[in-house]
Amino acid sequence: MRLAKFLAHAGVASRRRSEALIASGAVTVAGVVVKDPARDVDETSEVEVDGETIRPEPREVWVLNKPADVVSTAREPGKRRAVTDLVPSRRRLYPVGRLDADSTGLILLTNDGELANRLTHPLYGVERTYRATLRKPPTDAQLARLRSGVDLDDGPTRKAVVRRSGKRGIEITMKEGRNRQVRRMVEAVGNDVVALKRIRFGSLGLERLPEGDARKLGEPQVKALWKDSGRDE
Repeated sequence: MRLAKFLAHAGVASRRRSEALIASGAVTVAGVVVKDPARDVDETSEVEVDGETIRPEPREVWVLNKPADVVSTAREPGKRRAVTDLVPSRRRLYPVGRLDADSTGLILLTNDGELANRLTHPLYGVERTYRATLRKPPTDAQLARLRSGVDLDDGPTRKAVVRRSGKRGIEITMKEGRNRQVRRMVEAVGNDVVALKRIRFGSLGLERLPEGDARKLGEPQVKALWKDSGRDE
């Protein structure tokens, strides 16, 4: 197995981040610094990152119904809780993408860096669905602009599927997940988001998972996520 993939499967980081760690000289194989992410290794290769021995661990994927004021990081140096604090697993889990601290709903956590990369990379276009409450009822013109794509400071967005959900609500499905994207899109068309909840990621929905609770996914659900990203695991 290639070194970068080995690190990703061991839960060290995503494939891209693992390649950066290798390039920085932080990774050794049998005591020798290796900067080639394609170097072949296996469980007997004595791989270390910053002096810590890395061993593959069973891959896990969890779904969490994130409450507000919980941050989407593996660790939180401040007073707020991190999403990893709410998942009862002993594995080194990382969130798949992010939700703002003031946003709620579905977030995935895993120690499978390759799966995390495929679910979040724009190339694979995995859908995310959000339910947003707006400051004022959206106009038909605003909905049309959201559907056709909006110019943001980091470039135009892709087309989205948008429908009304109540007087001030919308549901929006997108195939990308930039920083605070839904909020920025709504602001760009002349409105504001006052509450935002992600209700679906790929084929996976929240179902009846209570807020603040997490559930480990079974093999069929994990396989469905791989299929969402365009590959059968």
